[in-house]
Amino acid sequence: MKAEIIAVGTELLLGQVVNTNATFLSEKLADMGIEVYFHTVVGDNPKRLEELLQLADSRSDLILLCGGLGPTDDDLTKNVLADHVGVPLVQNEAGLAALNAFFAQRQSTMTPNNLRQIETLQDGIPLPNRTGLAIGCLYKGTKNNYILLPGPPSELKPMFLEQARPLLEKEFPTTEKLTSRVLRFFGIGESKLVTDLAEMIEHQSNPTIAPYAKPNEVTLRITAKTEDERSANALLDQTEAEILAKVGEFFYGYGEENSLVEVVVELLKKEKLTITAAESLTAGEFQATLGTISGVSEVFPGGFVTYSKATKVSFLGLDPEHLEQTGVVSEDCAKEMAEAALRLAGTDYALSFTGVAGPDELEGQPKGTVYIGLAQKNGPTVVTENHFTRDRSYVRHSSVMKGLDMLRRAILNKN
Repeated sequence: MKAEIIAVGTELLLGQVVNTNATFLSEKLADMGIEVYFHTVVGDNPKRLEELLQLADSRSDLILLCGGLGPTDDDLTKNVLADHVGVPLVQNEAGLAALNAFFAQRQSTMTPNNLRQIETLQDGIPLPNRTGLAIGCLYKGTKNNYILLPGPPSELKPMFLEQARPLLEKEFPTTEKLTSRVLRFFGIGESKLVTDLAEMIEHQSNPTIAPYAKPNEVTLRITAKTEDERSANALLDQTEAEILAKVGEFFYGYGEENSLVEVVVELLKKEKLTITAAESLTAGEFQATLGTISGVSEVFPGGFVTYSKATKVSFLGLDPEHLEQTGVVSEDCAKEMAEAALRLAGTDYALSFTGVAGPDELEGQPKGTVYIGLAQKNGPTVVTENHFTRDRSYVRHSSVMKGLDMLRRAILNKN
């Protein structure tokens, strides 16, 4: 079954509201083995919506419409769809009872336009709204099938999960399911990753491989279509092994939410290791990033923010004369910062960040020049010279991500 999602609302076109509903629905439909081929957004315009429905009819079996089910004059999705399929709108008795109860509880008078929210297509299957008032609907046509869902995610999500999905599984059973796995990579750009995997991507069939670029990292979604989870996992395992044989050096974790900082903190906890930091250009961003993870106090006792030369001397005890000779944007400075932080905090590892976030040069070094040091209790201090691009914020974020990856690799190589 080919599915299409149409989001209705001028506020979406104007950028006032982000269309998160399409992402949610695509993911849930994929879990059911229903592939979404098109996402479209249209304003509150009956003519344009009708034109879009005609186009959708020509290319999709299942059409989901989100939004435009409310009580105002611009909420016309149900009216347009009813005219499109040639059936009248009728009041839903259960919806009317819920509407009357709502206004009775609030001790307020219901205006006539509220009745539009409980209208549904004749011969359609109504979808009750547990968190709102607008009734949804599943309408089975002679060729195409339509689902009407409210626009607010707080209403759409429970209606789809509790009402629409069970109906779809009953009315349109499928033996095949889509199972996905997300692999996350740092230290390799999307273009290089795709180049290294070009042959696999070119000849992909089942599973499929889809790359996605994110700030300072790349993810790969591999998706298998099978009749059971065991077969899917076998296919995904085989494809993952082939991918990691080519670019495994840059792989760090799984999932949409399992970020690099989470992976690093879990590694520190597992190995019972601790980390501190001395930050200059990042101004505490590395330590703040650690602080987003619950329970990080087990592995992070605290650190230092030494933005100026004076604080590098007073907080970390660096030699002012040597600092004057080498400069703060230097390998020597990064090395001494990391080693001083390690000594003062008594941790297993210490990271240092010093460089030029921009927009101007510093000590003759162009913006984006960053030295990151990693000192270890039982090992040598390593310093990397980096040249990051884009704006000041991106340089700082790139520095933090690079530091996390240096720490991750050090812990893994220790074992």
